Amino acid sequence: MGRFRLSNCCPQGISGFRAKWSPRQDMQMQGLPKPKEAEVTDGVPYIDTEKEPDILIIREIDPCVAVNGPSHHTSRYDLMTREFQPQLVVRRGQSFQLDMKLSRPYNEEKDGVSFIFTVDDEERPSHGNGTIVAVPLLKKPDRRLPWNVTVDKINENVLTVQVASAPDAAVAKWRMDVDTKLIDNGAYSYCWETKIYILYNPWCKHDQVYMKSEEWKEEGVLNDVGLIWRGTYNRLKPVIWKYDQFEKDVLDCSLYLVHIVGKVKSSNRSDPVKTARALAAAVNAADDLGAVMGNWSTDHGGGTAPTKWIGSMEILQKYYKKKKPVKYGQCWVFSGVLTTICRALGIPARTITNYSSAHDTQNSLTVDYFMDENGSILEELNSDSIWNFHVWNEVWMQRPDLGTHYGGWQAVDSTPQELSEELYRCGPSSVAAVKMADIMRPYDSNFLFAEVNADKIFWRYSGPTQPLKLLRKDIYGIGKLICTKAPGRFELEDITYTYKHPEKTSEERSTMLKALRQSENLFSRYYLNEEFNDIHFNFKLLDDVKIGQPFNVILEMRNRSSEKTYKVTVILRVEVVTYTGKVGDNVKKETFTASIKPETTGEVKLTVTYDEYAKRLLDQCAFNVSCLATIEDSKFEYYAQDDFRIRKPDIKISLRETPVEEREVTADISVENPLPVPLKKGEFTVRGPGIDGKVMIKIKNAVPPGERAKGEFKFTPPRTGRHTIAAKFTSKQMDDVDGYLVIMVEPKKEQNGQ
Repeated sequence: MGRFRLSNCCPQGISGFRAKWSPRQDMQMQGLPKPKEAEVTDGVPYIDTEKEPDILIIREIDPCVAVNGPSHHTSRYDLMTREFQPQLVVRRGQSFQLDMKLSRPYNEEKDGVSFIFTVDDEERPSHGNGTIVAVPLLKKPDRRLPWNVTVDKINENVLTVQVASAPDAAVAKWRMDVDTKLIDNGAYSYCWETKIYILYNPWCKHDQVYMKSEEWKEEGVLNDVGLIWRGTYNRLKPVIWKYDQFEKDVLDCSLYLVHIVGKVKSSNRSDPVKTARALAAAVNAADDLGAVMGNWSTDHGGGTAPTKWIGSMEILQKYYKKKKPVKYGQCWVFSGVLTTICRALGIPARTITNYSSAHDTQNSLTVDYFMDENGSILEELNSDSIWNFHVWNEVWMQRPDLGTHYGGWQAVDSTPQELSEELYRCGPSSVAAVKMADIMRPYDSNFLFAEVNADKIFWRYSGPTQPLKLLRKDIYGIGKLICTKAPGRFELEDITYTYKHPEKTSEERSTMLKALRQSENLFSRYYLNEEFNDIHFNFKLLDDVKIGQPFNVILEMRNRSSEKTYKVTVILRVEVVTYTGKVGDNVKKETFTASIKPETTGEVKLTVTYDEYAKRLLDQCAFNVSCLATIEDSKFEYYAQDDFRIRKPDIKISLRETPVEEREVTADISVENPLPVPLKKGEFTVRGPGIDGKVMIKIKNAVPPGERAKGEFKFTPPRTGRHTIAAKFTSKQMDDVDGYLVIMVEPKKEQNGQ
């Protein structure tokens, strides 16, 4: 055999990996051995072993998935579990193992070995921007070098090495080439077909995303299912969301969104601040070909209604395949997808819900509502809004650009609301900065501050030539509850205190005044009505009303005077409203007159039946309920407004037998019909362990009032441990119904004799 053909060699030859640059030049600059040119036959290099019989040739490299996966917390990535050509997923700043099968035993006295790591999708990688790194094989780590490759052990023809990337390495897909050289003799280059995905590392103390809390690393990086809270602050609606950050194409799609859509290149790909800010824009399609297209209308033709998504995997897989925005999303969809991407990349992330969330379009730190004489909101004058709930994200990282006091959780919002530096994005904004009212700190801290702590102002508008009249100032109406999923539990964790001081405290008011002094748009918001204390108003809503039932709106009036009777005119209104605060059709309006005698309490009540609200309901089943009370013979007016949501039933899921690994399980699924009319064209959508895609269960017959829609499905859990089954139900009369079941899958029992 005069020639030894190298089938795994780099097809470009060892003189260069790309036409326009040469990594060997970088190697020479670092004093590393330069490989000798190899002849090429049919595009494949070879070595003449008669001339260089003793050169060290690499036959094969084992990525050691079974060792590296648990060590780097990456065993669950689809890339690592493939039977055919698994790829290597590791975290930066931490060593990983490679077993190299050689043509002969490695001899450190005569063999020179160097490793060249290159970011795979960078057009012009260079040593200066950290996208190509050449590293010599050493006996022990050299702390002066950002990257190290060291000998671990030698077992005949197998050389085991430990590779440690820099803790600030670019988060990307890398390729690896290995050059071997006889001292003062020929050289050989091996191009490894397996790619190395290097992620952020919250377990590494030198990584910018390092996190001490083990429970939050488990939750914010490794948990692939969560809860997202929707509804209203007085009727919370937890919804299951499957993040599925380890599934097929999700990591590749995440890197694509960072590099191609977010345009984060070169050394910036190592910076989680720049990455998170780019993703806030790349997840939405408002000004680029981002992942999800928003739609807040009731027409979702040509796509999927936002309320029908169960998780991120289907969205990201569809997007990565076609590179076109997936239709459609609203805030919780954008947030769920962003949580998936950040966790896939290794950035600790959690999904946040803010109830009564302000959208301050004028940067005034106030939300202004203009009313007519009937207490009706004048939509044409209102540009600010209050969303029943709004969902964004928090990501964990240090902020060297701001200082040590601003590290920790950073708010990032990918829902397209306002432009920030010419793109629809928001953050990362330090949550600590928001609480301290440091609203000028980058990025977009003023907008985040208003979302959780703006003052809510109601004005009476009587025409363009008349002065505005301040009806009421509500300093407690914004940011009523800020929450996320608790680590390790399917429960709510209240994190309001991380964004703001408790309401009705001096600290809360002082931070608001501090923020107002920094604002460039200060309005005269603080002229109040003359105090009128004789009548005390209490606006009440029943808290728990199931869809199909009537509900009451009550205004209670207590006369504190011991002498005077007051005549009060009250207008009560109920209107449907989207969760973004856009008021829709009027459901019911009534005007009442009451005389409240001294030291007595009276009330007026408006009853709304199912028949009155059913045909006007929007997708969130939410209402804007308001009252305008006027004291006769007085200029005093009282205005109050609140959000109200009726509750939908939960889907119930039960298993007929204990779930066991790799054994088929039958499950029953059902939901109650709470309406006074039959449910028609009902359908369950189910996702769970071992289910390829999703299961659709159609309900053939109409479901009478008070009865249950029922079905069954089968699944085979692929592995032991905790899993989640998620379900949706839709029908012609009732949709956006959710349910989930957390199960523990037991290991299969070995048969006798095995």
